[in-house]
Order: sequence, then structure tokens, then C-alpha cells
Amino acid sequence: MDALDAKYPFFASAREAVAEAPVSLPELVAADAAAVDRARERVERALLEGTVASETGAFPGESAYDAQAELLSYPIARILVSLLDSDPAIEKYATAEAATAMDRVHRDLETDDELRSVSSATVALDDLLAEFDLGDTVRPDATAPAGTDRGAAGAVAGSGTGRDPSHYRIDVGPYLRLTSPDWGDSWRLVNRALADGAVRVSRDELLAALEAAVEERVAEGLPFELAADEGIAEALDSRVTDLRRLLSERTYAEPPDVVAPALFPPCMTNLIEKAERDVALSSAESFALMAFLVGIGMTPDEVVAFCGDTSLDAEGIRYQTEYLTDDRGTQYPPPTCETLANYGICHNEDDHMQVAADPLSYYEKRVAAADEVTDWRAGRETDEPSET
Repeated sequence: MDALDAKYPFFASAREAVAEAPVSLPELVAADAAAVDRARERVERALLEGTVASETGAFPGESAYDAQAELLSYPIARILVSLLDSDPAIEKYATAEAATAMDRVHRDLETDDELRSVSSATVALDDLLAEFDLGDTVRPDATAPAGTDRGAAGAVAGSGTGRDPSHYRIDVGPYLRLTSPDWGDSWRLVNRALADGAVRVSRDELLAALEAAVEERVAEGLPFELAADEGIAEALDSRVTDLRRLLSERTYAEPPDVVAPALFPPCMTNLIEKAERDVALSSAESFALMAFLVGIGMTPDEVVAFCGDTSLDAEGIRYQTEYLTDDRGTQYPPPTCETLANYGICHNEDDHMQVAADPLSYYEKRVAAADEVTDWRAGRETDEPSET
């Protein structure tokens, strides 16, 4: 069991390391070991922030968790996600695992060849291709000399070693399996250079396809049934309950679609004022605020503008709001007031929990009861200079 297994727990070698571990998963869960706490963090950060990296460090060696706890947290996290039994949760968890893995891959690929050769905790592109049985279906494009067109490759993978090909050929079958036309018109097969049954892709496009392969592997088999006699589900019940409370899947067919800060719930107003004082928000606070703003119908651009004079980073806002929204609308509304209270965010000012059990419901009722509502967006349009 080594750091590479912990960094890439979906690798075949990592699965073997889990199977050979000196302690079983039921024993770990029963003992509430460090791997269990890390698994809970893994799932919570995946669903709230789109990453599974530990808050104490990006990966083993920078984290408070050792390689064994980091590795074993992965199968336990899959158990937690299975117990949540939610398709959106599974989708977002797999996406976050893949995104975090590829962040680590990018770092590894930026490592100089000499350093990589002496480190067992880094992977090369060939290693990834072999892991997903793509070694025989992907090859450097002979028409693209090594080290050229680094701007395209560097957009995702970084500067590289300078000796990696800038373009590759991937057989059409794997290309169609790992990519999607939904990624944009440029990914449609009719718009690609196709020759001898292979599609020409840039290095960054190849890495995007590999990220899809990671996501596919992580999601495979989820959710799964647990043997009742192992007692794992019962032992993890409190952690699953906490995750369900945090990620309540209430749905709102039609959000209020009006931005009236004067009518915001006290907890959201407090978070905005805190950020306006240039105080950094915790991950739970940021998630609650972003989920609320998206839930009332604000677009990522509007949220960026609304939070322009706060401690919140525009790039982080855009990433989180886009993560919280998809074609079907908001997947994860803000947590209930009870859950926010457990995080120290809601203080039940004016006994508002008697009015509504969650921020969106509270806001909807205030908007409906107001005699006059001023939409922040209308005021913003008035302030913007007209084009001449």
C-alpha cells in the first residue's frame, strides 16, 4: 500500500491493496477509524464543492491522513454514496472523484521526467492509457512533432516536459464511448479529422476523455447492496443521516425568480454581510449561500456580480454555481434551517423557523407577503450605461 494507490484509488493496483489490507472495511467502520472520517469528508466535499481532496492537503504527503486511511476511505465513501441511494449524488460524487484525480494527473505530468522516474507516487500518460486498456487504441499523431502546439495542451495539462506529442490519434470506438457531443460541436465526430478509423485529438482533449473514463469507473456499480450481516449500514447510519440533512433533495418547480436582498432570510443576509467585511466563508457557508442564490433563480453571471464586493472569488463563485445547476435546475437547494444551525450558520433570529423550515421556503413566503418587491436585477440594468 503506497501513496500512488492513495492518490488513484480507482486503479486496479489500489483495489488489490484494499483487498490485501490488514484490516477489513467492517472492522474499520465498527472502530470509527480515521478512514471513516476521511470517507465522510470525501463525500461531503464531492457534493458541496466538486472535489474529494482533503481540506488538510491536496493528496497524501500534504494531508493529515496517512496513505492507508486515504486509500481505504475510497471504498467506504462508495458505501456512503450507495447508502444515500440518490442518482444526483452518485453523479456528482463520480464527477468530483474524476476531477480531483485529473488535477493530480496534471501535476504528475508537469513533473520532470528525471523526478518522475525516481518517484513511485506519480503517473505518466502511458500509465493512464494502460490502466483503461487504451494503450493499443491511442497513439501519438505522427504529423505533430513533439513539443509543438503547447498552448493547446497546456490549457489543461500544464507545460509538460516539452517532449510529449501535442496531438494523438484515438480509435473511433473509444472516442465515441468516452466523449459526448454535449461537450460542444467541436467534439462531434462529423467535425473531427478522421483517418484510418482513428480521430485526431489534442493532448488536452485526450486528458478530458481520460477524465470521462475515470468518472465512468468510479460510478460503475453504484449504488450497491450491502450485506445485512456485516453491520456496515447500521454503523454508518449517523454519517449518512448527516449527509442527507446537508444535501436535502427538496425540489422547487418554480423558484421565486426575484432577487430582493431586503427579503432574504437572516442567515443568508448574515453570510453576505460577513463576506462584505472581507471575511472568508467556510465551505459549508459558501455552499449554503451559493445554493440559495441559485435557488432563487440567479445565473452564475448574476451571482458573480451580486458578490462582486465580497471576499468571494469570482472564479470560485462561477465554478460552484455552475456545479449546483444543470439542465434540470438546482439539484441541491440550501440545507434546512436545522442543518444550518448545526453548522453555526442559522441562529433562528425572530424565531423564523416557525415560519419555514428552510431558507428558500422562508424567502418565498416573504416575497409573497410583500406589498412591493424591488428586484436587484432591475436596478442593475438601470445602473448600466446604455450603448450608443
